[in-house]
Amino acid sequence: MLQKLSCRIGLLLLTTLLAACGSPIVNPVTGQAERSVMSEQMELTEGAKAHQQVLQEYGVVKDTRLQAYVNNLGQRLAKQSHREQLQWHFTVLDSPEVNAFALPGGYVYVTRGIMAYLQNEAELAGVIGHEIGHVTARHGAQRATRQQDAGLGVLAASVLGAVLESQGVSGAGRLASDLSQTVASGFIASYSRDQELQADSLGAEYLARTAYDPRNMVNVINSLKSQERFAADQARAEGRTAPTSGNWLSSHPSNDQRLQQISQQATQFKGNFADDGRTRYLQAIAGMAYGESADQGLTRGQNFYHADMGIAITAPVGWKIQNEASQLALVNAARDAALMIQVAQPKAGSTHDEVIRNMLKPSQGRTERLNINGLQATRFLGSRATNQGQQAIDATLVTGPTGTVFVMVPAGRSALALQQARTDLAQAQGSFRAMTAQDRAAAKPWTLRTTAYPSGGFAQLAQRSPLPQAEAQLRLINGYYSGGAPRVGQLVKMVE
Repeated sequence: MLQKLSCRIGLLLLTTLLAACGSPIVNPVTGQAERSVMSEQMELTEGAKAHQQVLQEYGVVKDTRLQAYVNNLGQRLAKQSHREQLQWHFTVLDSPEVNAFALPGGYVYVTRGIMAYLQNEAELAGVIGHEIGHVTARHGAQRATRQQDAGLGVLAASVLGAVLESQGVSGAGRLASDLSQTVASGFIASYSRDQELQADSLGAEYLARTAYDPRNMVNVINSLKSQERFAADQARAEGRTAPTSGNWLSSHPSNDQRLQQISQQATQFKGNFADDGRTRYLQAIAGMAYGESADQGLTRGQNFYHADMGIAITAPVGWKIQNEASQLALVNAARDAALMIQVAQPKAGSTHDEVIRNMLKPSQGRTERLNINGLQATRFLGSRATNQGQQAIDATLVTGPTGTVFVMVPAGRSALALQQARTDLAQAQGSFRAMTAQDRAAAKPWTLRTTAYPSGGFAQLAQRSPLPQAEAQLRLINGYYSGGAPRVGQLVKMVE
């Protein structure tokens, strides 16, 4: 739940781009002319515009050392690419999601989430090289051309939607639709199979040119497949349906044929490859946040804490906390009822009545003044006019200790589901509070560290880690989820 929680990537129409008929442009990779509605200058302009939106939506990791490490690696790879003349930008985004993507004009992003699952510098180079390949082959421009051919006036999908879908979050599709008309998203969603295979091939080529073994690209995919298996295993253990997507492979679709092709391509490159940079990589990520960051708010068991906003809330037993960029959701086990919590932006007003009027936009209703754990609160019951008629509104507003107004809305798949969850919803809402000293002690961010692998193995390491299912997660982030173990004394990743 970001401090700029309800910040949205704005609606931007690519009028000049999509109004153009297109002209022949030589593809830097193939050397062949192709019709394109996007010139190189347009790539630079639209990429720079979307870059600012990405930074606003995600935020960047506030670690200049880590940013410099990733940028230096990316610049080395870009110099070996088919478009070395571009002014390249490489950024680590402050997101726990396992993802990476690129925008036209030389903008490449990796999340700290994906970095936690990579084992060495060469694997990171594989991820970055693949994304550079999308830019050098002008895949974003090709998509824009196809969209114009299909008669689309606005680029589809959204950065936020892509991230939520990668989480398997209920309602992500709806949010993606709500935020579907953004510049950045149109460039990162739905690459074709041929484009993905071409980016794989180019990534392998750029690795080889930079003296990294291209077979590390295979290692990346196998590692992230383990991450998907872990998510599926956890879902089954909790009686949930396994998520259909969960990481970089979701926005960059993979199958056995693609994995086979990457493996074959990697063996075609011969040379004296440098070491995989494992020691440098582990040094670079040491101290990096793992999971949610303090800026986004922290989920610990049934509790959610946001230290900057000074608030905490507790989910009922059996409920799950979904900390999304747009809102916080407490969802019941049946996934048919939830308490949705959003932040009222300053433009909505400073008082509860102003927020009700400007954010909820009711046509009628009544208010009831409350006190929730010492915090000023207001419940509003009413309705608003829609094209389908009157829509009921049940919302509770609470002013947090820093003056932020929170809006809590119970939601259900049906009236019956909402009715059955009423007691738990009231319990969750009633737990909203200013953080206590005990809450603050529990709200400690998790960080990645390095340590020598002990004789007691991952079971011994797990005793020192606060992670749930610590042994399985430590195996996962160190590349041993399917079995095996490092040698005693070898440097491994640890979450503390």
